[in-house]
This record gives sequence, C-alpha cells and structure tokens, in this order.
Amino acid sequence: MENKKTCLYDKHVALRALMSPFGGFDMPIQYSGIVDEHQAVRQACGMFDVSHMGEVLITGRDAECYVNHIFTNDVVGMHDGKILYGMMCYENGGVVDDLLVYKVADQRFFLVINAANIDKDWAWIQKQAKSYDVQLENQSDLYGELAIQGPEAEQVMKDVLSIDGSRLAFYTFKLFDDVIVSRTGYTGEDGFEIYAEPNYINECWDKLIASGRCKPCGLGCRDTLRFEVGLPLYGDELSADITPIMAGLGVFVKLDKAEFIGKEALARQKVEGPTKKLVGIELADKAIPRHGYTVLSPEGAPIGEVTTGYHTISTDKSVCMALIDTQYAKLDTEVQIQIRKKVFPGKVVKKQFYNKNYKK
Repeated sequence: MENKKTCLYDKHVALRALMSPFGGFDMPIQYSGIVDEHQAVRQACGMFDVSHMGEVLITGRDAECYVNHIFTNDVVGMHDGKILYGMMCYENGGVVDDLLVYKVADQRFFLVINAANIDKDWAWIQKQAKSYDVQLENQSDLYGELAIQGPEAEQVMKDVLSIDGSRLAFYTFKLFDDVIVSRTGYTGEDGFEIYAEPNYINECWDKLIASGRCKPCGLGCRDTLRFEVGLPLYGDELSADITPIMAGLGVFVKLDKAEFIGKEALARQKVEGPTKKLVGIELADKAIPRHGYTVLSPEGAPIGEVTTGYHTISTDKSVCMALIDTQYAKLDTEVQIQIRKKVFPGKVVKKQFYNKNYKK
C-alpha cells in the first residue's frame, strides 16, 4: 500500500528533506541534520509538520460522559479551552493509544490521536459509542497541523503569523475562526500547535520559512527531543502490553472516577504493583542502547528490554528508557545492557534526562 502524503509533502521535497515512512505517511526525518535541528528547538525555534496526526470530533448530549468512559483522565469539570493528556485502554489495562482531549464546549470534544493508530482508534471509538447519544466524526483528513517549538516560539508566532499566543496557558487552546491554536508541545520546550485546513497550513509554513526565524525540523529530532525529557512514544513506552501504571503515567489515570474502560485492571495493578516498570538507564560507556536490546541483571539474567535509547544531544550521555522487572527498578540499581556481542554496565536513573522548559 502506498504511503499517504501530508499537505506539506511538496514543501519537504523542495527543501530536500530525507523522507521515510512513518505511521503510514511519507514524512521528513531530517533537513539540515538531527543535531542541528534538535539544537534549534532547544535554543531558538523549530517547526514540525505533524499533519499526519489524527483528529476525531465527538459531539452530542452524552459527549462528556462518553469521553470519560474511554479516557483514563477525567474530563468532568474541564473548562472550555482546556486540554488533558491521557490514554484509551483495553479492559486488561493495556493501551489502545495515548492522546490529547480538547474541550471545545460542554457537548463538543476534539481528540488528537497518533498517526499510526488512526484506523485502529477510530474503530475502537465507534465500537464503544453504541450505547451513548453522541455523534462521531473522523476529521483526520480535514486538518493540517504545524508544531512550532522552542524558547522563541511565542515571539516568532506573533511577529511572523500575527498569532498572539501570550495569553494561552500551558495545555490550553483557543479558536481563531476555523483555526485551532494550542500550547502543549512534545519537545520539552515551550511550543504551539496550529490545526487548520491545508491551504492555511501551507501559508504558515511559507511565511515561517521566509522569515528565517524558524528552522524546519524532521521526526528524527522530534524523537530525540521528546526522549530527553522522558515523554513516551506509543509503540515504544506504551502499547497493548505496556499499561500506564507500568510506564509511570499513573497521574493520568483517575481511579477515583466512577468508571472507565480498564479501570479495574489498572486499580488492581496499582495496588499489587506491576511486574515490570519503565525506567531510565545511564551507561558509563559511549555505546548506544537501541530499541529492543536486552537489559540484564548484574548476574547476566535477562530482565527486560530497551524501549528507546540515544547518546543524548543536550547532555552528551548514553541513556535509554527500558521496561524491566520491578525488583530492579529502584534508582541507582546496577544493570547491564547487551549491545550486539558486548555487555555494558549501567545504572537505573530518572527517565527525564533533561529538564523541561515549558511556560507554566
């Protein structure tokens, strides 16, 4: 099957971006280079084409009740313009997807889901809605999306796009006619997202490129940026086999809610403790632990696997996130990682390898 193209595909090709399949789309991995783009976001301003993300609109009398049924976080009492992060889970606590929920109005919620999961999520959302008075609309093909990230993002948005985001608090959004502007980010830096019809997204891209103040960035540095600040990627740190409790995301699971799909399993896991936990691991060596590499106990027994690993750009350390047996998950516990034919010693550390710089 041929990969889909975002509304900015021709722009990426014109800039000679390295393109690669991701989530069923042809996406830019890098332009000037991952390190250069990574540093631009940490130090100034970068922008990402994230038009591959999925969007689902839920409206109707039971919209709030229904979203709360499929979502681990609690949307009751949310103010209009507020955003919450959380998960959709299976009955056994495994994760269907992690997502953002935007509350537009009392009977209107906008869900942003992962590109690779759009078809699966849409089928799940439809299946769970049968006993609720709601209308569902998969709007994934209607929107393009730009993410503008970095300490200069707010000023660049104002100067170049005439969008004043200064009054947007962290994890809130505002509607400007048919354009949604939010302030969340997936990089650990201050940042904004613009959701709009493709022509407007193309106009924004062109203006930002012409300004010279916002570097185009690919998914390569998007991964290094999110990894450094301990943010999960579905398929690596969350999956049908990795629950939010295992991933250390229990703060986004509101067990005091009356009900939601997966509540019983997650409540039980929280009380009993998960058999595996997601941890950070730092190596003394420069070797790079990659996804799928085996984590070993000090005695050499397999105890888990690396989910994401890099030699970090911001801190110059070889680190990874890994899902390992809980008995080895305490900070400073010595472990080992099998990298090809060699074994490298390491220790358990916090999953956040670099401090976030969000605007609170």
